[in-house]
Amino acid sequence: MRGLDRLRSYLDGQGVSYETHDHAAAFTGRELAEAEHGPGRTVTKVVMAFAGDRLVMLVLPADRRVNLDRLGEALGTPVRLAHEEEFTPVFADCDEGAMPPFGNLYGLPVWVDRELTTDERIVFNAGTHTQTVRMRYADFARLVQPQVSSLAETN
Repeated sequence: MRGLDRLRSYLDGQGVSYETHDHAAAFTGRELAEAEHGPGRTVTKVVMAFAGDRLVMLVLPADRRVNLDRLGEALGTPVRLAHEEEFTPVFADCDEGAMPPFGNLYGLPVWVDRELTTDERIVFNAGTHTQTVRMRYADFARLVQPQVSSLAETN
């Protein structure tokens, strides 16, 4: 099952309304925001990090970067960004680096930057570099139950 199929099955099973969109290949948060013609703060990107020896998923606006000091304070442990080869096997059903922000589907804790909680809708990669999902943030939060903290800073 591909990542988008897994995500669709989950969202449909939960009765959540969402839209999918096809676009030109986008490999960075900035490219994704441009492809979606949306402000970088409503388009999300997923960043993977290690809190101690535990892999965690971070979700932040595409036009921001992780503040490792804030993240370490929030998690209460030293943190470092994960290298792609360290997390790619976890997301074997997704294109490399295009995982959706549903860490719960992969057994991972999810942390969301507080700024995203103020938006009605979020847009994110759907397991590929050419497809996105748009849905209500409230539905995302209800399903994923992420920890919320100020994790990001301006690029």
